[in-house]
Amino acid sequence: MSSTRFGTDTETDTELTRELLWRVAMVQAEYARCIDADELERWPDFFAEQCFYTVTTADNHREGLAAGLIWADTKGMICDRVSALREANIYERHSYRHVLGQPLPSAGQPGDPPDQPRTETSFLVVRIMRDGSTDVFASGRYLDRWALAGGPPKLAERIVVCDSSRIDTLLALPL
Repeated sequence: MSSTRFGTDTETDTELTRELLWRVAMVQAEYARCIDADELERWPDFFAEQCFYTVTTADNHREGLAAGLIWADTKGMICDRVSALREANIYERHSYRHVLGQPLPSAGQPGDPPDQPRTETSFLVVRIMRDGSTDVFASGRYLDRWALAGGPPKLAERIVVCDSSRIDTLLALPL
């Protein structure tokens, strides 16, 4: 039968590819809406129990440098980030608006579980400040690995690769 690696060797694989990509695209849209609508308490729900999330630059990613501007290697750390944003951090209130490209299948990596396909999705995020000023905040790509164990796909890994190495110090909300 077909695999979840987005193969296209058979008619069945092609249909599975369309189904999985559609499901991933819907989860991506909900993820962006969750952040854009300031429903950050829902953000951790998009991740599998065992997960990884980081925000890095294209230069660091290309060089294989593990340093991330944001780094969470457990779902608990992702939940803690939301708590800190709500209760501890002080920053100028703002909101984001995400514009997403279509997710594209990408090659798996050695050691990937067979039921966790990868995708790459371009993004553009604009930031809206309280005074109404709007700026392009970040552009880049999501490099994702998806857990498909029943229900909607969950992020087992999200590496947010920002195109620019100039990152605003106001990177408070998740991308």
